[in-house]
Amino acid sequence: MTEEQRMQRELRSVRPRHDDPELPDDISANDLDRIARNELKTLTKENAETVGRHLAMAARVIDENPQLAHQHVMSAARRAGRIGVVRESLAITAYATGDFALALRELRTYRRISGSNDQLPLMVDSERGVGRPDRALELGRSVDRSTLSPSVQVGLAIAMSGARLDLGETDAALVELEIPQLNPNTAFSYSPELFAAYAEVLSELGREDEADEWLQRASRADAAIGASGDDDETVEIEEMEEDDDAALAAEAADAGDEDDEDDRVAAGEAARAVAEAGLNAVAAPITDADDADDIVNEAADTAETDVEIGNEAETDAAASVSITDADDETEPNAASPKA
Repeated sequence: MTEEQRMQRELRSVRPRHDDPELPDDISANDLDRIARNELKTLTKENAETVGRHLAMAARVIDENPQLAHQHVMSAARRAGRIGVVRESLAITAYATGDFALALRELRTYRRISGSNDQLPLMVDSERGVGRPDRALELGRSVDRSTLSPSVQVGLAIAMSGARLDLGETDAALVELEIPQLNPNTAFSYSPELFAAYAEVLSELGREDEADEWLQRASRADAAIGASGDDDETVEIEEMEEDDDAALAAEAADAGDEDDEDDRVAAGEAARAVAEAGLNAVAAPITDADDADDIVNEAADTAETDVEIGNEAETDAAASVSITDADDETEPNAASPKA
């Protein structure tokens, strides 16, 4: 070994120690959704079970202990760096912790492995996170939106609107949100955050009355979908005037013991969530993007089985429920932390 090689070896960065977090006995890879479990089948049975348990545990504790959830995802990445759902999960946790550069890199890798644009909204928002709203808009325009599912179209519209706001283009931000899914009469699972984002931009424009109206619609949609007990529910919202309410009340009094009308149920379409991997958001920073990348790359080099990832598509399905105006409910959370 030459002197130069020796110096390079001594100066080489040392990967930080990573201790696997404890896995409780009641957690199982079967807790993951079917698509994620299918991707893990390319691993040995024992490794697939371990990776699956770490991902499932991350999904379980994500809200209460995001740092612990991130540690579980890192443990999964060390063992299955070539699996699409693992890279996707790592990107999601990085995004949620504010490490947008790492999130962007992992999302690009996931896109290359899976061929999927399902996480395009997160990529656009990550570009915003690193201070490149122009690049965010360019990325969002690079894909034909008609090829995306309705839920991804909505997520992309919200992210693009946020990029417009970053640039001070408030009018254009409103236009980005005026998509077919902005229908006040029908609420899909993604409608509350879309309505709320639209209300926020209206407020930025000083149109407070309209903003309040859309916030009320967001609350009604959120309450209706929550009452259905199904995130994939499609709800038809019938807005009624006060005079109509009084007339209905009088008619109900005259009717005496007549039964209330049954809700009307019709077929509808529902969207798949932005985070199909089963993860929502994490709130603790990754120590070093390069270190994380080294971990994943080493895992890829030592993976027990080569992976061929195929895309699986699922048909969104839903039912539609007719409801009347309810009293004002609690406002839903914003879709994007940067919107």
